[in-house]
Amino acid sequence: MGLLDNPCTATATLATAFVLAASAIPASAIPASASAPPAAARPPSLSAVAGPSSAAALGRYQNQELNWKSCVLGPDDETGKELEKAGARCADVTVPLDHADPGGRTITLALSRIEATDTAHRIGSLLLNTGGPGGQAVGDPPWVHDALGDVADRYDIVGVDPRFVGRSTPLDCGWPTGSPFRWAGADRAAFDDVTRFARDLADRCRRTNGDVLPYITTRDTARDMDVVRAALGERRISYLGYSYGSYLGEVYSTMFPGRTDRVVLDGVIDPHRYGPRLLVGTETANEKALRHWAAWAAERHSAYGLGSTRDAVLATVDRIGRTAGERPLVIGDGSSASYRLDEHTVPFVVFNGLSDDTHEARRSFAASIRTMKEAAEGRPAEPDPEFARALDFLLNGGDDGSAYGSVQTAILCGDVAAPRDPDVYWRDVERSRVRHPLMGPFTHDITPCAFWDRPRERPTVVRDDLPALLVNTTGDPRTTYAGATALHRAWPGSRLVTVTGSDRHGVYGAYGNSCVDGTVNAYLRTGKLPATDVDCAAAGSGGTRENPSEGGGTTAPVALPARLHG
Repeated sequence: MGLLDNPCTATATLATAFVLAASAIPASAIPASASAPPAAARPPSLSAVAGPSSAAALGRYQNQELNWKSCVLGPDDETGKELEKAGARCADVTVPLDHADPGGRTITLALSRIEATDTAHRIGSLLLNTGGPGGQAVGDPPWVHDALGDVADRYDIVGVDPRFVGRSTPLDCGWPTGSPFRWAGADRAAFDDVTRFARDLADRCRRTNGDVLPYITTRDTARDMDVVRAALGERRISYLGYSYGSYLGEVYSTMFPGRTDRVVLDGVIDPHRYGPRLLVGTETANEKALRHWAAWAAERHSAYGLGSTRDAVLATVDRIGRTAGERPLVIGDGSSASYRLDEHTVPFVVFNGLSDDTHEARRSFAASIRTMKEAAEGRPAEPDPEFARALDFLLNGGDDGSAYGSVQTAILCGDVAAPRDPDVYWRDVERSRVRHPLMGPFTHDITPCAFWDRPRERPTVVRDDLPALLVNTTGDPRTTYAGATALHRAWPGSRLVTVTGSDRHGVYGAYGNSCVDGTVNAYLRTGKLPATDVDCAAAGSGGTRENPSEGGGTTAPVALPARLHG
């Protein structure tokens, strides 16, 4: 659902094709040269906001007429078919690549919308962002419509693929992986290998897409959102953002004060900690989530064979990692369709399994660990289809994973500068592994951001207060509870909905928790925040209802798009 949120499984929700749509703006409104790429020598604009003449020129985009049409792109477009079934229609919005130069190059954004049916009591448009960064939202209106219940009829529910994501104007650096994140390794030589890998990924993006990289930022995405708001004919928009989407909501409300109505942020990022190294500080939460999963797996030793106690399961995970440090684990039959996991990628698979504590997610994770255990023991290890897709995404960039990882990294690197000296990362890795031997070398490791060009703008200083509704679980291993409480303190007008006893990342509409869903829907219906903060128990959610001796929980949670972290 969000930033560093199970990128390995993101392929299940990524579109199978990218579409560069034609402009919806009348030809007279856009210069004839608008679609041409900028000259190589043209420097990126340093303007944080457009000047008076630019603001006037942006009116061409804000007043464009949207052409709503079928969302189905072809016979294999399952996302389009689900949207069509839900009554959604789709359109393309044209925006400037550089909002300070609206007469220059343009790009398109893909929108989907389920219109309000209770027009007499219509509240307005509810824009969605389910995280990433780099995640698609065009396919999200149907399940959000279901989550809203009777409130859904009063909103136009709008999914937007951000710039360079999904069905919007695409970007793909041609990476051989779906994610740049790796475990640092046990020694400096292994870390140096990861450093070369990170540098190569950065070089690929600079060679293939260097002209647009400066404009792949959260601030530019927020500017796009305001064009979408105006093109929809709304004075203000309501907003539902998960994980990284919470940060986008924070930035938008700061850059465009007074243009939001009802704001819900689920899986909350502390804006003061946002940046390329935002996983630093999540080690303890991930380790707790791993222990909780290990206890769950121990109760099912007869099914998975990972150990009959929590500590025995943890020892199995440790042995898998140590074996991968000695020799790659071969997953598959040894043919061209097999996968080789080493010390840099096995911990990543473990990390990926820890953002969802529903029983279905835990079963899937246990099956993956069992497969890696078989490989570590030298036995044939065949992945199930879900694990095979995840490995193909991680190791090969399959099913558009290269595009997902490229955009995700471009946003993180383009928003906030990262340290450039590899020694900084190595020192942090060595210090972190003392207390966090598994997670520390992963969260502190070097990434392509160390070799990225400097951001063209300073990060947004998020404003002091916004009357928003915040949602977080106490055990969230991606956007930790500390981040939610920090933003809540900074926004005294906000209210915080806390889910205790859960390690889930992303709750509303996706976890089966009636306390959270009812609180959010009441706010979206009335516009009134709860009088006080709200505490919700995890009991009654999709993650806690299953009897270990039975087949499953009583409520099937929605599988939200898997993302990097927030």
